Amino acid sequence: MKAKRTSRSHYEMNRICVFCGAALGARREFAQAATALGRLMADRGLGLVYGGTHIGLMGQLADAVLDAGGEVIGVLPRTLMEREIAHGGLTKLHVVDSLAERKQLMHDLCDAFAALPGGLGTLDELSEMLTWAQLGIHQKPLGLLNVASYFDGLLAFLRHAVREGLVRQAHLDLVKVATTPQELLWTLAGGAAAGSRAQIR
Repeated sequence: MKAKRTSRSHYEMNRICVFCGAALGARREFAQAATALGRLMADRGLGLVYGGTHIGLMGQLADAVLDAGGEVIGVLPRTLMEREIAHGGLTKLHVVDSLAERKQLMHDLCDAFAALPGGLGTLDELSEMLTWAQLGIHQKPLGLLNVASYFDGLLAFLRHAVREGLVRQAHLDLVKVATTPQELLWTLAGGAAAGSRAQIR
């Protein structure tokens, strides 16, 4: 499975790796967005790669894809498997030995990355994939679904880091920002790169 750019403006995707919370969060909009994204992905024939659990927004997203007949591949560290939080109904579940191995395999299995609201784990995964893109390790698109302005603080910090000369604007421009699942998939496919850059400046 390899993604390819079919034209100068369209990036063909088969699977998207989504990072999101193992909790539902304080706002019902978070779960609603996860469910809507999952259904939309399945409807468009896009498989999901994610962290492999049945809890929180991760579980909501996976269930939505599965309920709509889509493919869901989970990648779960063995230590979390032992806590009995693995999703039991996935298309395939990979059990790995470490968080580093988890992120590498998730990278290998997908064509694009997206982040929904989440906690420290989501920030870790998002930051690492953005760093890999900065270093040229991959060229896969990366998007944020900014539900209920959840990522506004993170985006403000990144703009601040650019102003302080510690992050290049070109690297910040690698992040595509969307406010709806439809816009997220469109931007990941290359439809609104210029618009997403304008949102982060």
